[in-house]
Parts: sequence; structure tokens; C-alpha cells
Amino acid sequence: MIRSVRVALLATCLMLPGCATTPPAASYDVIVRNGTIYDGGGGAPFTGDVAIRGDKIVRVAPRVPGTAATEIDARGLAVAPGFINMLSWSTESLIQDGRGQSDIRQGVTLEVMGEGWSMGPLNPEMKRLLVERQDDIKFPVTWTSLGDYLGHLERKGVSPNVASFVGAATVRIHELGERDIDPTPAQLGRMRMLVRQAMNEGAMGVGSSLIYAPGSFAETEELVALTTESARCGGMYISHMRSEGDRLLEAVDELIEIARRSGGPAEIYHLKMAGRGNWDKYPQVIARIEAARAQGLRITTDMYTYTAGATGLDAAMPLWVQDGGLEKWIERLKDPAVRARVAAEMKQPGKDWENLYLGAGPDKMILAGFKNEAMKQYTGKTLAQMAQLWGKSPEETAMELVVRDGSRVGTVYFLMSEDNVRRQVQLPWMSFGSDAESRAPEGVFLKSSTHPRAYGNFSRLLGRYVRDEKLLPLQEAVRRLTSFPAGNLGIKDRGSLKAGYHADLAIFDPATISDHATFETPQRYATGMRHVLVNAVPVLRDGEHTGATPGRFVRGPGWNRCR
Repeated sequence: MIRSVRVALLATCLMLPGCATTPPAASYDVIVRNGTIYDGGGGAPFTGDVAIRGDKIVRVAPRVPGTAATEIDARGLAVAPGFINMLSWSTESLIQDGRGQSDIRQGVTLEVMGEGWSMGPLNPEMKRLLVERQDDIKFPVTWTSLGDYLGHLERKGVSPNVASFVGAATVRIHELGERDIDPTPAQLGRMRMLVRQAMNEGAMGVGSSLIYAPGSFAETEELVALTTESARCGGMYISHMRSEGDRLLEAVDELIEIARRSGGPAEIYHLKMAGRGNWDKYPQVIARIEAARAQGLRITTDMYTYTAGATGLDAAMPLWVQDGGLEKWIERLKDPAVRARVAAEMKQPGKDWENLYLGAGPDKMILAGFKNEAMKQYTGKTLAQMAQLWGKSPEETAMELVVRDGSRVGTVYFLMSEDNVRRQVQLPWMSFGSDAESRAPEGVFLKSSTHPRAYGNFSRLLGRYVRDEKLLPLQEAVRRLTSFPAGNLGIKDRGSLKAGYHADLAIFDPATISDHATFETPQRYATGMRHVLVNAVPVLRDGEHTGATPGRFVRGPGWNRCR
């Protein structure tokens, strides 16, 4: 009956003058028009439109006919998939402020967390310590598993999408505490079970951070056991290696061995050659990675675009003094005999630990993050300046800072060569991560300083290294910010401008995109990003945050199928 009516209506229409015989133009929710399309694949850009219906891209073409409830004129602008931050520390900052402004304003639409520590799985003691050790940002811990935490962020409301690795140190602490001990077979079995559980909840794989206690106490066999569970679920191993300095080559070898034995891919977090004496190891590192890749191992890397790193004063002291956790470390540092031993070891290359104090030197260490209100007055001073102020040796000063502040004391270390940074940017298997929280220059975030990478990492790549220094084409930079990391993570519906993919878009002016954060004034937004869409919802419009929080928990390849 319905078909007969349609035929009759068509026949009537054909007899009427001016009756349209072609189907009406499609209607969409959003159309981005006239932009220069960088689809994430690395090919040549073209001028065209992107049409969106619901939360998905439905068409990308030189011209998309039809209308939309929202049209964005991108003439003269680059239209790219949203960027993926492969190393985000937004675990707590997004609880405080879900807008994630410093990253959203650079085009980041997915924050990937979990460098060694993840926000689950937690046991009651871990929950207690997580609350007790909080500094500027305060929050209740209402979740237990990693999936619970990421779901909590989504329900709370965040602007970027969120994902996480499960921390190798986290599952270790869950079963062993923070002591320097090896797991029994039964304990290791429970740790493996926790990895499987996290993978089934949507973890991207296992993340380790092997210069920090207690993650540093894990031996290779333990890491192989955990990463084997991840690999069985399609996940990757990603690591802040055991050394980025004096034992760098050995650390690369360990990562490659873990990848080979686990059967899964592996990525090196923030690849670097730390300390002037290690800068010339670049060719050897690259040769090792290239050889492993030629053998069929899926080894990749990521980086931040600066010559300084940022961590705590724990990276300036030997591991034995930190055995048992923060509170035990502080207690030991109150003993003069312990201080004398620690000071002596700080002056020598670390035999079984990463001595960033020696790698940078006290005049190249900027104090950036204090917990104690009385100590915040020293923010921005170098360790050398604090030593002069207090009339102590730099080694004694570092220990006294930890004791007085009751924390690891956030510290910026100048360690790397600009020449190596420039060479790394050009590597085809390099992606990018800020190694920082996404924040805003307001409220609680002004109580402590930060590294400029929190505000400028991605814009610095596109402005300084792509546009100004022409180290790589823009389409290649976009590929390594989007489809490349998405593929490494096993995400199949984000990272490209393709029909059927989620509508995460970064729309920017290649001629003006720039970072403005410096080590002296790090809390300054980047500029040049005009519009950002997350799941088709504008979170940045004309360079200003809209306040929208459409971010979702992006689940890894083992979700609901890793048993």
C-alpha cells in the first residue's frame, strides 16, 4: 500500500511544472566547511567539508551538499582529527576542573593516563594514602577499580575523552605494598588477575615507571608476567624505562626483551638522552629500536618537545632510602647518618638508580611544586639558590626540602639536548605526550607552578618545529598526533577524519598556532587553535572554551572480552 502511494505521488509530481525529481539534500547536525582537510593518514591535504550526524562523521568530501543545524566556516584553517596526548597526568586535574583547558586549547581530545601509577585498582590502604598525600587538589576517593575511576570522570563531566593504562606499580602496591620485595607465585598470580580485570574494564595495556620506587623494585620477570596478560587482551606495554641516562642502552634492551617475550607491542615514554654525558647515545638508541622493528616487533616512542623534564626530588636520591613509601622516606631523612650516606650517593652516578641530580646539577633544577603552604614561597627558585639561602650543601638542601614539605617536591630538571629533540621530532614512529596535567591559570592551579609542557607541548610542535623550522610536513605531524597513536592503542574509531569515526576535531590556523608558556612563566595558554569538537560537541569555539563536557571513557581493545 505504501509503495503504491509513493508511485502515485511521484507520477503526480512529474506532471507538475518545477517539481523536483532528485532527492532533497541531506541534513546534518554539524558541517565544517571550506577547511584544509588533514585527515590523519599523512597524505596531501585538500580543501573540503566534514559532515557530522549525531556524534559521528558521516562524510568528508571536497563539497558536502545539504544543511546543518551548526555550520563552521573553516576557510584558511586546518581541519584535523583531535589530538591524542599519549602521556597525560590529568588524573587529578580533571577531577578539579573537567574543562581540561590547557590541552583543549591545543586541540587535545583524548587524554591517555597511567604512567606506572593508575587510579585503580585500589585497596583500602591505597585509598587512604591517596587522600592523605593529596596536595593542592582535594577529592574523595569513591571508586575502587580503574574502570570505576574513568567512568567517574565521564559521569562527573569532562571536556576531553579519557583513557588509561593500568599501572604496573599500582598492581604491585595492591598486593605487596611499597616495599622492595619480590612477589611470591601466589601474589604474582593475583597481580596478573588484576591486569586482566583492568583490561576487561577497558585499560589500554600496562604502564610502568621504573626509576621511581616502588615501581623500580619490579624485576624484568615480573614485568613480563604482567605484560603477557595485557598482550593476550590486545594491549600494549608502555614504559618510563629503568634509565634514560647512564644505563639508557640497557634499558632499551630490557623494553625490547619484554615486548618480545610478552608478544605485544611496546612504547617508550618520553624518549630522551638525559644528562650531557649521554647525549651522544642517540644513534645507538635509534639503531636498537630500528633493529627490533625490522624483526617485526612493534616498538614505538613518544616525547615532549622540551629540553627539561619534570618530576620530584625522589629522582635525585637512591632507591633504598625510599623503600616503604613516602612516609618511610621522610622518616629516614631525619637521621643524620642516613643523610650523610644519601648525600654521598647523590654525588656519584647511580649504580642501580637514575640520579637526575647529577644529570642536571643544582643550578639546573627549578623547584615547582610544594604541598606545604609555608614552602610555596620558594616556588621558582633553583636548588642551588635554596642551598645558598639556607647555607647548606645542595644535597642537604634537597633532603631538607622533602622533610619540610612532606612531599616529593615537584622539580624541573634541565637534562636534554635541543639537537636531539629536533632529531626525535622527525622520527616516523614518534608520537607526543605532555607528561603533565591539563589545567588552567586560575584557582587552585595557581597555588603551584608547572612545566610549560602543560600549556604548550602540542602547539610548540606545530608552531616551532613544523611551521618555523620545517622539520616535518604538517600532514605528517597531524598523523603522529592522531591516527598513529590511535592505531598503537588499538582504537579503531578515533584518530581519523573518516565516515563512521567519532567526531573529534581540531581546527586551527597553521600560520599562527604557537606556544607561549616558558619556564619563567609556564601558565600561559597556547594560541591559534580556533575550534575543537569532542564527540561532535564544540568545546572550543573561536578560541574560547564553551564549558561543554562531552568527554567519554575510551576503552581499550580488551574491553569486555579479556577473561
